[in-house]
Amino acid sequence: MDCLFCKIVEGSIPSQKVFENEQILAFKDIQPAAPVHVLIIPKKHIATMNDVAEEDLPLVAEMHKAAQQIAKELGVADTGYRLINNCGPDSGQAVYHIHYHLLGGAKLGALTGISDSHA
Repeated sequence: MDCLFCKIVEGSIPSQKVFENEQILAFKDIQPAAPVHVLIIPKKHIATMNDVAEEDLPLVAEMHKAAQQIAKELGVADTGYRLINNCGPDSGQAVYHIHYHLLGGAKLGALTGISDSHA
């Protein structure tokens, strides 16, 4: 499989990790769109949110739990943050491995193009 995020999970591509457990990895976006811009991914490869199966729902819940913890640790939980999932080509998804963008650390204006070109 030639998935960028799977290669980050396996360690063949370096990342600036901010969170990791058995199921989830989170790392800083290399082209941040906000002072805090973290990508939260499952270690299991799932291409899009539309591909999440019933048995994957606990994994998606674990991603949300990780987002809460990361937001607290990075100091944006109280002031606010945005959690974004791009699903499919019209949304701007370019990396076909489900993930959330956690953005914060500033007043975020109207939603602008948060595409995976920031990944």
